[in-house]
Amino acid sequence: MCLIVKDKVMKSNSNLIFGALLTAQLVFAGMALVTENFFFKSGSAGFGALAVLLLALRHREQRAALGFVIAAFVFSIGGDYFLSNRGGELMMFVYGIGLFFIAHIGYLGYALANGKFSYPVTLGVSAVYLVFFFFALSPGISETVLLWAALAYLIVSCISMGAAWGIRPKGGPRNAYVMGIGLILFSDTLIAFREFMAYSDWDFLILPTYYLAHILVTVSVWQRWAKA
Repeated sequence: MCLIVKDKVMKSNSNLIFGALLTAQLVFAGMALVTENFFFKSGSAGFGALAVLLLALRHREQRAALGFVIAAFVFSIGGDYFLSNRGGELMMFVYGIGLFFIAHIGYLGYALANGKFSYPVTLGVSAVYLVFFFFALSPGISETVLLWAALAYLIVSCISMGAAWGIRPKGGPRNAYVMGIGLILFSDTLIAFREFMAYSDWDFLILPTYYLAHILVTVSVWQRWAKA
C-alpha cells in the first residue's frame, strides 16, 4: 500500500515538473521568435531534453531509448548555434548541418527502439525529396562539400520520418512524434528554399515550426512513458 501511494506521489510530482518544463519551453520559444537571441533559442530543445531526462531517471530500462531523444535535442542546440553564428562562412553552415544530421540519428534511434521502419513512407518521402533535391536544390549549390552535406542530411531526414511513422502502438504519442519530425522536415525545406533557391516568402514559418516540433516530440515522449 505504501509503495502504491509513493508511486502516485512520484508521478504527480513528475507531472508538475513536466508542466513547468513545458511552460518554460513554450516561453523560451516565444522569446526566441521575438528576440532571436540564442539563449532563448536553446531553450526550445534544452527544456525538452530536461523533460526527457526526468523520464530516463524514472525508467532505467528505457534509458538507452530516451537517451537518443536527449542527444537529438542537445545536438540540435549545437546545430542551431553554428547556423545562427555562421556569418556567411561556408564551413559553419556545413558543421551546423552535420550536428543536425546527428540529431536526426537520435530521433531515428528512439523511433526504432519503439517500433520499426515504415518502408512505404520512407521510400515515398525519399523519392519526393530526392527529386526535389536533384532538380530544384542542387543547381543552386556550387560548393561540393555543401552539396554532399545537404544530400546526406536530406536522406537521414527521410529515414527518420519513415522510422517515426513505424512507432508502435499507434495513437496520440506516436502521432505527436510523427508530427514533430514532419515539422522539422517542413522547416528544413523552407530553409532550403531560402538558401538554395533564393525564395524567402515563407521564412516567417521556419522558426515557429521548428520550435513546435521540439514541443511535440517532448509531449509525445512524455505521454508514452509518464504513465508507465
